[in-house]
Amino acid sequence: MTLRIEKESAGQTTTLRLIGRMRREHIEELKAQIGVGGTSVTLDLSEVSLVDLDVVRFLATCETEGISVVHCCRYIRDWIAKERFRGQ
Repeated sequence: MTLRIEKESAGQTTTLRLIGRMRREHIEELKAQIGVGGTSVTLDLSEVSLVDLDVVRFLATCETEGISVVHCCRYIRDWIAKERFRGQ
């Protein structure tokens, strides 16, 4: 299974629901979706089953830039925290 992105907008708020496996090759498309998402973007990872290191680093950067990452499974959340700690 590859990554599917479902977009839900309400005014200047956009939620991007990510479904499936997210790998490095999906980052550019996700950046484009974030770019047109408005002033407030949330990434919903409730249906993400697998990520790679580049994605984890990207998600950490997103959070640093004010993009909310929600419904993230524990292993991904822990991995993001470890990568953020390593980057300091």
